[in-house]
Amino acid sequence: MADIQVKIGQQFPLTIKRLGINGEGIGYFKRKITFVKGALPGEVIVAQVTDINHKYLEAKMVKIREKSRERVKPPCNVFDLCGGCQLQHLSYNGQLKYKKQIVEDAITKYAPHVKLDSIKDTLGMANPFGYRNKNQFPVEKSGRKIRAGLYKEHSNTLIDLHECIVQDDRTMKTTNEIKKIMSELNIEVCKNPSREVGVRHIITRVALATGNLQVVFVTNTRDLKKQDLLAERVMRLPGVKGVALNINKEKTSIVMGNETIVIAGDETIRETLQDHVYDLSAESFFQLNPKQTVVLYKEVERAAGLTGKENVVDAFCGTGTIGIWLADNAKEVRGMDTNEDGIVNAIYNATANNKDNCKFEIGDASDKLDEWIKDGFYPDVITVDPPRTGLSEETIQLINEIKPKTFVYTSCNPSTLAKDLAHLTKAFQVEYIQPVDMFPQTAQVEAVVRLVRKRKLGK
Repeated sequence: MADIQVKIGQQFPLTIKRLGINGEGIGYFKRKITFVKGALPGEVIVAQVTDINHKYLEAKMVKIREKSRERVKPPCNVFDLCGGCQLQHLSYNGQLKYKKQIVEDAITKYAPHVKLDSIKDTLGMANPFGYRNKNQFPVEKSGRKIRAGLYKEHSNTLIDLHECIVQDDRTMKTTNEIKKIMSELNIEVCKNPSREVGVRHIITRVALATGNLQVVFVTNTRDLKKQDLLAERVMRLPGVKGVALNINKEKTSIVMGNETIVIAGDETIRETLQDHVYDLSAESFFQLNPKQTVVLYKEVERAAGLTGKENVVDAFCGTGTIGIWLADNAKEVRGMDTNEDGIVNAIYNATANNKDNCKFEIGDASDKLDEWIKDGFYPDVITVDPPRTGLSEETIQLINEIKPKTFVYTSCNPSTLAKDLAHLTKAFQVEYIQPVDMFPQTAQVEAVVRLVRKRKLGK
């Protein structure tokens, strides 16, 4: 079929069929897929072409002719500018349905042999706002005034945020006070680390259980001017228990560097999930939605199906949160991660929770699994929570060779999950996939998958 002739600026009516992985509406103009930000399934709109690709079109919504019943007024006044949320215009019930659909679409595309009826309805939140325990805002300076927030979508224009409806209010209040303090002290900021010296990001994290706050200034220097005075002023703010500098000299989109120096107060803050405690250093990973993390980990626990007799491996263990959660019902838990600081936290957290049957070590997942098995530790259950890139070929191959009785895959990326399941189902059968909404108002969705070892015929 010859390419259709379309021009930038051309307008046409478009019926939206579904939502894409970034929350954009998807329709078809003369059989060509067309992406429209802000449009919802079932709507008939007038679309205007903004970009042309040989495989697809991008368009903006000029007018809504027929509105979806799921459309709501976004509660945030910078929703249309800020790229932080994608779905505030969609009812929360609609968001949960959409997130299940995203998982279904990924499975259909990459692992079509996995039955769609194994995918359960998405588990949501009673209150889908104010859930994020951490913000990390880039900083810029106008005169003496410090601005911090998020960049306007697809641009370098910073939106100075004073409130954010998905952030825990305590992080925003603290960050706003920090901006005032930095302005009064005339603290230098850095947008280009190769030319300037100063603060690049402000990071504020709160522990829901205690209300304690941790503040990190990402800089490109170990000796920030007036850093002692800055730390002293910040430590006076309600709830702040520690201030640190994180040094990142690289010109990169990665926020934090590899070196962190505590310049005032405590090195960690303590968080509690159900009856488990976790001490968090500035650079350690921890789930951004603690309330929903309890829901997520309960699903991991249910999928693992432990009886107290199993050896468990917690791969990509981070600070040991999942392994420690499972330890009460396991014979022994071993976890590994390549992040040294995370493992230090994991070991400490195991001790703080009196989990004598937990062991955490630094190392690559496939290398450690191979090493432990050679030492005689054979896992009955393996649980993984990998980064968005999913599992490596080596790890998948090793897991398929080990064939533990149960394999629990926690994923933050449906596409890489489905691609990995296409290979894991050589040795395992998918019993169910449980989507969990960890980030309401955004297009992100997590999922917990229970896989069980395939039995040989006649066994």
